[in-house]
Amino acid sequence: MLDGIRIVEVEGLGPGPFAGMMLADMGAEVIVIHRPASTNPTGSGASLLDRGKKSITLDLKDREDLATARALIASADALIEGFRPGVMERLGLGPDSFAESNPKLVYGRMTGWGQTGPRAMTAGHDLNYIATSGALWYAGAPGDAPITPATLVGDVGGGALYLVAGLLAGIINAGRTGQGTVVDAAIVDGSAHMMALLMSMVPSGNTVEARGQSLLDGAHWCRTYACADGAWISVQCLEPKFYAEFLSLMGLADDPAFAEQYDRALWPEQGARLAEIFADQPVAHWAGLFEGSDACVAPVLSPDAAAEDPHMKARGTWSTDGATLQPAPAPRFGGATPSPAAPPDRGADSAAIRKELADRGLLT
Repeated sequence: MLDGIRIVEVEGLGPGPFAGMMLADMGAEVIVIHRPASTNPTGSGASLLDRGKKSITLDLKDREDLATARALIASADALIEGFRPGVMERLGLGPDSFAESNPKLVYGRMTGWGQTGPRAMTAGHDLNYIATSGALWYAGAPGDAPITPATLVGDVGGGALYLVAGLLAGIINAGRTGQGTVVDAAIVDGSAHMMALLMSMVPSGNTVEARGQSLLDGAHWCRTYACADGAWISVQCLEPKFYAEFLSLMGLADDPAFAEQYDRALWPEQGARLAEIFADQPVAHWAGLFEGSDACVAPVLSPDAAAEDPHMKARGTWSTDGATLQPAPAPRFGGATPSPAAPPDRGADSAAIRKELADRGLLT
């Protein structure tokens, strides 16, 4: 889908590389400027997030390497960088540096706090950003401490995916107008924006301060339950017709204690009853009971178990080729089943990229 689009990614951590991977999965030529020696705490070998990309190693403090980076960015449709505000400008690689050489450049800036604001220059991580944005508030049962979710809500959801959307919108606009733009993708902005769905479903139509009182964070029909074998089952039968099917399969259709689905005062007692029932049988029992139904119940699977789930296996959602379990590219286009491409070794494409830039007269 993105064949012919060149993205230059300056090596970073987390959401920036994830955004680059997603664009590469969709067919863009993504070239990562790797440091000569990795300082990535996740390891110095080939990274899953670099799959499908090309790699050139450059020391941006070296004059010749910096000139190569400048030439490479001048050839790109878009750039991904995740430094604190001002770092790229100090290197001579800020957006203004390419106003003449590449006016169509879409300049993607990935940060936690954003390019402006009192905290723009301070450090932070996923949990801090979603705590500040409001996205962490409903993560956990009423009265319990908010849980620390996997780095999906902030780094990926509020960060990488918003950066991808911004870059694609910028590239479309540049194709129409010939003018690039700067994409300020801040995790605090994106994760706050994702709250719109939850806030649309609370009683006031705006927000609820008390945790456990919205339709998606406190109901007995919207949570996970422990089973007899220590595994977990998820329940989220939001609509009345699905709730009715859930109660029927559980043998609770005629139980007056469960007749009122949306009475928030009853949710704690109803949840406690369901917890006792689910704890009586292993997860396989419950999975079999609800299989093929519209009760909206599913076991909580590890990635390894998900790869063996019949539905996930039929779609090829997880790739088990080779030694590394990894998710297949998403979304899909035209019904094709995507397959992930291998990540390059660091610097594997350095010579070829330099030659191409020289052949185009961008590098002497």
